Amino acid sequence: MLPFKKKIVTDEAMHPVGVLIDYQDWQQIEKILAAYQLLQKEEFNLNQYTGVIKLNQDPLEYQQQIRDEWH
Repeated sequence: MLPFKKKIVTDEAMHPVGVLIDYQDWQQIEKILAAYQLLQKEEFNLNQYTGVIKLNQDPLEYQQQIRDEWH
């Protein structure tokens, strides 16, 4: 973990309610989070699930059937 200087903000009962960090540290955190999100998007590929389940009924027909049961 990167060493960020931080100040813990507390309420009257001394419970932590926030954190203050330098703006430069915040910018570095945003870069790290953006890179992580990009990596997550690349790793998640829905195509790997193609053909995994076999449907006996059209999904929209099934949805309508289930909704009709509510009324």
